[in-house]
Amino acid sequence: MNFKIKEIKDKNIWESFLLKCGKKTFLQSWNWGEFQKKEGNKIWRLGIFENNKEFVSATLVVKIKAKRGTFLFVPHGPVLDKNAMGKPDIKYNILKTLLEELKKIAREESVNFIRISPILERNEENIKIFKDLGFREAPIHMHPELTWELDIAPSEEEILMKMRKTTRYLIRQAQKNPDIRIIRSPAFAKASASRQNIEDLKIFNEIYQETSERHHFVPFSLNYLKNQFSSFIDDQQILIFLGKYKDEFVSAGVFVFWQNIGFYHHGASLSKYNKIPISHLLQWEAIKEAKKRGCKSYNFWGIAPSDKKNHPWTGLTLFKMGFGGYKKELVKTQDFIISQKYWLNYFIEKIRKIKRNL
Repeated sequence: MNFKIKEIKDKNIWESFLLKCGKKTFLQSWNWGEFQKKEGNKIWRLGIFENNKEFVSATLVVKIKAKRGTFLFVPHGPVLDKNAMGKPDIKYNILKTLLEELKKIAREESVNFIRISPILERNEENIKIFKDLGFREAPIHMHPELTWELDIAPSEEEILMKMRKTTRYLIRQAQKNPDIRIIRSPAFAKASASRQNIEDLKIFNEIYQETSERHHFVPFSLNYLKNQFSSFIDDQQILIFLGKYKDEFVSAGVFVFWQNIGFYHHGASLSKYNKIPISHLLQWEAIKEAKKRGCKSYNFWGIAPSDKKNHPWTGLTLFKMGFGGYKKELVKTQDFIISQKYWLNYFIEKIRKIKRNL
């Protein structure tokens, strides 16, 4: 078994490989890498080839500079082809090859540690691979490790019938309410549409800021959201949905549509209208949009663990689960220590996790 790593410079090669893979999220997409560059982060797109010809794994690597320490980060990766996913020995050797390359980059870039948020299912086999390679569990997650997903291949009526009865009722009540409107941003990047998208993003951000204050989390900046949006809009892979009650915008979401998967990426709502089921209808409109685009599954993104009743995502989790679907649990975020400076980062993040009740 002979594996070689090459840096991938061609978007078509990268995206074509990912299209053939089963387990993946847009955090390994070409456009997520472009977004990271707009944020000023250095990136590497690494392809692993078996016997120097067969493309078997893709990994987007991002250099993160933080006050607590600089590190290399792999978000929801590496992505493996379907053959490698089912063979533990191949999986181990791919990750071993990747780790050696990451250690080399880490030395050149003077980083303190390597962090991977795996896209692998959480089971004993996959956990053992990381342990055997010298990784340790990170003190905090970077991206969702527990997600809620929905098969949207069936008809709209079938999807509705599999929802929680209350959720289905609230969607239908919202559809009948003349004071409720769901507005979708333009799906393309022409000048006029671009101006409208920016205005819609500003509306989303206003609601998002209120949501962050209510739930005590640090929100992303408007510039961060603009960079994300502009990185995906040229390929028509991102939309904003706004929920309007009478004359006021009260609910909003940012949705990514990539490689036959819809993602509920960011959401926000005003608390004073929490008895109006506008968010339920907004979510249903996004699911229908995903179906129109040919998506076969819909990822609601992160949910709270069932054993943590005081988790800040508990209410949001109940909302997401009401649409039907199933839980997916990934291997927890893994760290590989390069420098003893890692421990400062470890203790800062450990305290942060406790304070946030995560």
